Amino acid sequence: MAIHDLTTAGLRPGSLQAQPRPGLTVLPQMRLAYRRVHEVTGLARRFLAVLTAAATERGPVLWIRPDWDREGLNPDGIAAHINPARLLTVHVRRAQDLLWCTEEALRSGAAALVVAELPEPPALTPVRRLHLAAEQGSAREGVTLGLLVTPGTGGAAGVESRWSLAPRHRGGRAAWELTRLRDRTAPPAAWTLRRGPSRDTPWITDATPGPG
Repeated sequence: MAIHDLTTAGLRPGSLQAQPRPGLTVLPQMRLAYRRVHEVTGLARRFLAVLTAAATERGPVLWIRPDWDREGLNPDGIAAHINPARLLTVHVRRAQDLLWCTEEALRSGAAALVVAELPEPPALTPVRRLHLAAEQGSAREGVTLGLLVTPGTGGAAGVESRWSLAPRHRGGRAAWELTRLRDRTAPPAAWTLRRGPSRDTPWITDATPGPG
């Protein structure tokens, strides 16, 4: 479209902006694009995964984890955020089957969210397969997305976004540092996450220095 056409239409050059991609709003500063696979890491990574699960509104959440890892979710601990009955846990005996189970679960489209606890970040090719499976599953049953929960600082290749959550509790007040380490559409940034004043505003984020 020519510049004079934009003027005729009542628009100024540069006023057109890309529409935000459909996604799941987890926290005030955390939005995850549907039909894609994302990564969470940090000391409070499981808590961040629980908050992501709580943000979904339809159907069950499939939680895939290693059978040899005994640090499972405590139903009493997560009940304040999500009904534990919504979480369907799959215990996988072999490490090589974790990604296969995740891929098949995404492709089925049966769950709004598929969470996979992994012993290490996956390589690029498996992540690409997960992206494709999420797209196929969304086309069948409705929007879905995948969430990889990885130890340390993460580093799964090719994920849509990578987030970290770490506890920063002080003086008896609960707080966390939420960091956007990677996002295809936004720069790295960090916020202090605190509990909100009401049910309508459960979380508040304050800007903090970025991850560098």
